[in-house]
Amino acid sequence: MAEPFSSSKDELIQHIKRLGTYLALKMSNLFSISFQKLDPRSVGAIAGLAVAIVFTYRLMRSPAAPPRRQPKRQTPSTSSSSISTQSNATLMPSGVCLPSEDLRAQHVVDEFFQPVKPTLGQIVRQKLSEGRKVTCRLLGVILEESSPEELQKQATVKSSVLDVLLEITKFCDLYLMERVIDDESEKNVLLALENAGIFTSGGLVKDKVLFCSTENGRTSFVRQLEPDWHIDTNPEILSQLARFIKYQLHISPVRSERTAANVFGAPSLEHFFGCA
Repeated sequence: MAEPFSSSKDELIQHIKRLGTYLALKMSNLFSISFQKLDPRSVGAIAGLAVAIVFTYRLMRSPAAPPRRQPKRQTPSTSSSSISTQSNATLMPSGVCLPSEDLRAQHVVDEFFQPVKPTLGQIVRQKLSEGRKVTCRLLGVILEESSPEELQKQATVKSSVLDVLLEITKFCDLYLMERVIDDESEKNVLLALENAGIFTSGGLVKDKVLFCSTENGRTSFVRQLEPDWHIDTNPEILSQLARFIKYQLHISPVRSERTAANVFGAPSLEHFFGCA
């Protein structure tokens, strides 16, 4: 297809050249005549003919654009796909990550910003609102027993409350108190606390374990010590102390209504600090 196209083009150029030679002869004869004998119309026609010839000649000399070839479709192969993947990775800007790299980067970010689990000591300080002095009843809170009569026989410290109790003694000035019937009950309580390691591992001393013979005696202890927190199982005592104590915690297995805005409730001491 290319050879016939080029031959016809050459023939046309030859004809134009011949026409140009003929016109050149005529032009020379015309210009030999005096310009005074030519009218303006003749001069304009000659000039227009000359411009048309030059324009046609230049147009024919411009190279024709080669015909576009239809690209052949190639079946993608494993090697070509791998090469294209490598080339894409090479041409990809450095700031753009591949999907797998995005996942790894996101995983690193998630691990970095993952909230650190607070320690028990931090939880205790947070729950107590940085309170520095705490008073707490023994029966039903620290001890397994729930009545003064049981203390005449024995006293048993709850194993589940030990960690919380030790953390409180490290951070706060803790006072334990209980109503007892006789001196034997006092000995049983002190012995149970000592065997549990509260006097050795914690900051509690025996002088901060107070005993009384009536419930009103415990109320008097709390008011005299003026703690930031008081922990008790008796709702009547908590109600009486609500005006004087900043915060109180009512320990009761049965959920009850709050008697005051500053009185909180929990089924156990360890449950209040999230250890249950």
